[in-house]
Amino acid sequence: MQEKFKIIFMGTPDFAVPALKALGENSFDVALVVTQPDRPKGRGRKLLPTPVKKAAAELGYDVIQPESVRTDKFMKQVKDIGPDLFVVVAFGHILPRQILDVPKTGAVNIHASLLPKYRGPAPIQRVIMNGEKETGITIMFMDQGMDTGDILLSGKTEIMPDDTSASLHDRLSVLGAELLIKTLKKFEVRDIKPVPQDHEQATYAPMLTKADGRINWEEPAQVLEAFIRGVTPWPGAFTFHGDKRLKIFKAVPVETDVSEPPGTVIRSFPDELRVATGRGALSVLEIQGASGKRLSVRDFLRGYEMSPGTVLK
Repeated sequence: MQEKFKIIFMGTPDFAVPALKALGENSFDVALVVTQPDRPKGRGRKLLPTPVKKAAAELGYDVIQPESVRTDKFMKQVKDIGPDLFVVVAFGHILPRQILDVPKTGAVNIHASLLPKYRGPAPIQRVIMNGEKETGITIMFMDQGMDTGDILLSGKTEIMPDDTSASLHDRLSVLGAELLIKTLKKFEVRDIKPVPQDHEQATYAPMLTKADGRINWEEPAQVLEAFIRGVTPWPGAFTFHGDKRLKIFKAVPVETDVSEPPGTVIRSFPDELRVATGRGALSVLEIQGASGKRLSVRDFLRGYEMSPGTVLK
């Protein structure tokens, strides 16, 4: 006999939206949506709702936005609902043990890697930066550790040669929603067996900061090309020409013998900006100046002098 689960959904950014919508489309009982408080965004610093709050409003779900999940008020709010399951997707709060113990069946999380590889907050960027050929989604039970819970279901996707963290993010968010529904349907007919992770195989994907986007020209060109795709759109790959910050969106490695020091421009006219690296050269295809907009390198070089011998740092 099938069971209908009463679900509390917890999530915040765009990545969590497909999962929430999939719950609605498949008629699951979402009793409450929990998301981060509205935050000021943009130049006007206007308070804006989270993507999950906007989606929940469209779906007609009740929403709460606690500043903290460690208050008696929040504990009472979730306990009063009597949930069978939490579904947690990029929520942004660490749930304490007493909260994780509230749902009868447990708390289920969508993680954007093939666990135990790439635990932590930045798996999508890191798999591209590290030159991985595939990644995926893991649906797991949550415990007190950082992405250490038992695995319920997983699915793979190939990392394409032109994938950025933006394109991979979008594909994984859809895959996560699909796997979530498969997982919950297995729960309903009691056809699921949690599998413990092999903790000895675990790797970690640390959070990125703005400073992590700086290009290290000492690296091989092949590595830098993957790095640029991994940090696009955030934090963005950048370098300096003197005190001018240049942002690089797209580049291709060039197999060539280079005698110039890494970071030295070796060709820049009329439509190519080729820079020496630790091994080979990097041909920049799309770039943005300090106060300009994203341009093809041909358009950029029309208005910005970058002669051979120029050193980028």
